Amino acid sequence: MFIPYTLLGRIFVYLAVAVIILTLISLLLGTYSYKKNKSLFPNFIFFMLYFFYSPAKLICRTCSIKESIVDDIIIEVGNAVMLERFKQVDGKCAVILPQCLRHPNCKARCDPITGYECEKCGLCDIAPICEAAEKYNFKVFVVPGDSFVRKIIKSYRPHACIGVACHMELTESMQEISKYMPVQGVWLLKDGCYNTEVDVDEVIRKMEMCNNNAL
Repeated sequence: MFIPYTLLGRIFVYLAVAVIILTLISLLLGTYSYKKNKSLFPNFIFFMLYFFYSPAKLICRTCSIKESIVDDIIIEVGNAVMLERFKQVDGKCAVILPQCLRHPNCKARCDPITGYECEKCGLCDIAPICEAAEKYNFKVFVVPGDSFVRKIIKSYRPHACIGVACHMELTESMQEISKYMPVQGVWLLKDGCYNTEVDVDEVIRKMEMCNNNAL
């Protein structure tokens, strides 16, 4: 059956407009949820911003809104969506930290599979996280890049994960890891290539939530 090009063009325009409107609505709902610390239609927001990440960023640029708000919303809403599953996990759990948290004078060696092996020297935020991880039955991995995350998932096979990274990288990692397990994300307070900082108390609070503590 022949379909006129003009009809196809109209359908495309209508679909594009619908996507823009729905993405804008999800941004507004997500911003409200983020600012008020309330979860309004979290699954809808997460779905829309997950699949229409680039259009959402484009809308922010067009409206002179900082693009990182999209990442903030996805991370916080993603945390809310996966929280109950995360709490119920009673198997192996992991905390994946970026190598940029290491102090410039860090002497830790890098294992080709599991990343840097923290010596708990106390020069950076990694040591207190490692100490808390022993208490709450989490294994800490300090990784140089995304390829190590895939290696850890394949070799260690955790049932749940806490991820720490800068906004954009955390958004991408959470989307990837959530295909295999519930994940909770904590973004860096100070990002960059080295000597970064994270809210250690928030990472520990995430560990405390998990039923894995009962093991």
